[in-house]
Amino acid sequence: MSAAPKASKAPRKRLNIALQGGGAHGAYAWGVLDRLLEEESIEITGLCGTSAGAMNAAVVAYGLAKGGNAGAREALTTFWTRISEAAKQGPLQPSFMDRMIGTGNLDFSPGWMFLDFIGRLFSPYQLNPGNINPLRDVLQGCVDFEFLKRNAVAKLFVCASNVTTGRHRVFQDEEVGVDAVLASACLPFLFQAVEIDGQHYWDGGYMGNPPLYPLFYNTDTPDVLIVQINPVSIPEVPRTAQAILDRINTLSFNSSLMRELRAIHFVTKLIDKGFTDGGRLRRINIHTVDAEEHLSRLGVSSKLNADIGFLRSLHEVGRAKADAFLRDHADKIGVMSSTDIEAKFL
Repeated sequence: MSAAPKASKAPRKRLNIALQGGGAHGAYAWGVLDRLLEEESIEITGLCGTSAGAMNAAVVAYGLAKGGNAGAREALTTFWTRISEAAKQGPLQPSFMDRMIGTGNLDFSPGWMFLDFIGRLFSPYQLNPGNINPLRDVLQGCVDFEFLKRNAVAKLFVCASNVTTGRHRVFQDEEVGVDAVLASACLPFLFQAVEIDGQHYWDGGYMGNPPLYPLFYNTDTPDVLIVQINPVSIPEVPRTAQAILDRINTLSFNSSLMRELRAIHFVTKLIDKGFTDGGRLRRINIHTVDAEEHLSRLGVSSKLNADIGFLRSLHEVGRAKADAFLRDHADKIGVMSSTDIEAKFL
C-alpha cells in the first residue's frame, strides 16, 4: 500500500514593508519587525525606509540575505544593542529625574539641555568640524553592504532629501551603502550633509517618510505594511515651544506619506468603479501598524534617548502591536486592505 501523499505547503504571504523614521523611536519598528519575522508564513519581498527606518530596512535586508527570518531578527537585536552601547559614550543620557518619571524623555538631561540650546546658535559645521558620526561605525559593524549587494533576497530602498535641489532621491539595491543610509538619517542640526556623487543630502523624512511608490513600481507584491512612527493625531494642542516645534516636524514628516496615500485611495476608487486604464492600474493593499496612543505622549527629546531600557520598552510595544495586526488582519494579506485610508489619513 502506497504512502499517502504529503500535504503541499501553503504558499507564503508576500509583504512589502514601509518604515518611517523617528530616531530612537525606530526601536518600536524593531519590535514590529521582530514579531513579523517570527512568522515563517510571511515573506518580506521589499523594504523601503527613511532615517531610522532606512537603518532598520538595511539591517533586515542584510539579515534576510545572511540567514533568512531568523538571521534578520538576530541582526536587528545586534544593531539596536550596539546603538545603545555607542550612545553610552555620548552626553545624551537620561538623568536621575528622567528615570524617576519614566516617560522616556530626556527633559532633565544636562546633555539634552545643552544640545537643544547650542544647536540654536551653532551648526554641525562649527560644532563638529571633523564630521564624526558614531552611526557609521555601528552600521558598518552590523551590515556588510558588499555582501548584501551580491546576495539580497528582498528589494531595498532608502530615501534622502537633496539639500540643494529640493528633491528626494531613492537609493535602491546596489546603490545602498553606508553613505546612503547615513544620508537618509542625516538630521541637519546634528550632522553635516552627506555627500554622494557630488550631491548633498539631509534626512529623507523631509521629502518622503517613507515613499511608497518604489515598492509597488519595483515589485509585484500588492501588499504594503506601513510601520507608522509619527502620529497623525495627537490628544491636545501643543503649548510649549518644544512641543510646538515637535508637532511642526511631525506634520512635515507625515505630509508626503499622506499625499501618496490620497493618490492610492483615488486610484483604488477608480478600480472599484471598473476603470483600470487598460490594465495599467493595479490595486494596492494598504496595512498599517501604529502606536499613536503611546508614541504621541513622548516628547522630541525621547527620539535621542538610546538607553537600552527605553529601546526595549518600545520594542515590546512594537511586538504587541504587530501581534495584534497578525491576529486581526493576517488573513487579509494578499486579499484586501486592512486599513481604511480615508478614515485614518484623509
